[in-house]
Parts: sequence; C-alpha cells; structure tokens
Amino acid sequence: MNALILAAGYATRLHPLTLNKAKPLLEVGGKPMIEWVLDNLAPVPGLEAVYVVTNNKFAKDFQEWAKSYTARHPKLKIKVINDGTTSDSDKLGAIGDINLVITREELNNDDLLVIAGDNLFSEPLTDFVESARGTKAMMATYNVGDVDACKKYSNITLDADGVIVDFEEKPTKPQNSLAGIALYYFSRDTVPMFTTYTAAGNNPDQPGRFIQWLYKQTPVKTHQIRGTWFDIGSKETLEEANRLFANV
Repeated sequence: MNALILAAGYATRLHPLTLNKAKPLLEVGGKPMIEWVLDNLAPVPGLEAVYVVTNNKFAKDFQEWAKSYTARHPKLKIKVINDGTTSDSDKLGAIGDINLVITREELNNDDLLVIAGDNLFSEPLTDFVESARGTKAMMATYNVGDVDACKKYSNITLDADGVIVDFEEKPTKPQNSLAGIALYYFSRDTVPMFTTYTAAGNNPDQPGRFIQWLYKQTPVKTHQIRGTWFDIGSKETLEEANRLFANV
C-alpha cells in the first residue's frame, strides 16, 4: 500500500502566510502540519512509500523538508512529485493531481491512501486503515456537530452498514452534521477509476467530487474519525489548531 499526500494548492485564503510557504509546511503545535500527517501514518503496517504531490512554486521547499524528515525517520520512503503548475489559475485540482501521480508513478497495482496535507488528526490512522482493508473504497467521516458547518465540507447519508447512499459536495442544505473529510482508501481495483473519471471530463478539483461519482459505481464504505480533526482553511482555524495541538 502507498500513501499520497495532497499539497499542491496555493492556499490563497491564507495570504500573506502562504505567499512564500506552502500551507502544509506552516507550523502547527511546533512542527509543520504535514508532519502531523506523516507521524500518524508511521504506525500503519505495510506502508511502502509516501508520495507528496506539490506544485512547481514549492517543490524545492518540499524536497528540502523531505530530506530533513527522512534523515530523522529513515524507515519511511518519501517522494516529492512536482505537478508543474505555477499559480492558482493553472492548478490541476486535487483529482487531477491524484491521477497524475497514479499515472506517472505507475501505482495502479497497489492499494492507495489519499490524505490532504492540511488535515490534522490527533490520533494515528491505524484504525482507519484496518477498517478499510478488504473494501473497494473507504472515506473518513467526522461529526462536526452542526448541520450548517457541513456547508463547508461534504455531507453524506449512510445505510445501516455504513455505506454511502447519498453524497453532496459543499451542500446548500445539509441533511445532517456528518461530514466527509479528505482521508480516503482506494483498493487496487478502484485506483484505475481515477483515470476513467478524468478521461470523461469530470471536475478535477475537490477529491470529494470523485467520491460523489464513485459511490454510484461501486460501494464506498465509511469510518468515523474520533478525537480532534482540523481542516486548516483560514487564519482562524490555523490559530485554533495551534492552541489545541500544542498540547497533543
């Protein structure tokens, strides 16, 4: 199994903090937020390699960071992938970046974890991976505790077995407070479907849009994340995450 960390966005809502530094390299609780992701991945058994997809503007920064991180964690293989884009106007979108890495690195024959580089979890991801093994695809969920808050994320409805029966990306009228978050597992049978999705001309932006398409093709199970979760999308959430994760 491989892991792919999405880090190719330009985080314009966080300017000027992200004018010269990629969002996942901003510090939270004393270390770059991408290291929270990697530290939570470290205990996952059978993880072969971690791919970090970024853009041309920040590729060198990620390469320097990866060199430093692997020097401290030599058992973890990290490869930085430059998607070649230079600004928010020519970005490939998250799904476009996933398909790029799958194609370029020939990852069609292995299971794949996909995680947004700005998603922070207070707990290791071992339970999520254990729950996902044997499924075609799995999406992490989190109860945000407020129906209106789901307007910023994706809203899902499940059957009795935790399989998605309805999914809407950034809904105007959420049905509940259960949000789909940017943590996914795709089996080797499902990974090639990114190429199918992209070739059909579907929206290549938010990864949730792929789930919105996928659950109608094959069962997508879910796993609810416990503990603390943060999607860093604004200066306010960054400040709040710094307060909370300083003590984790």
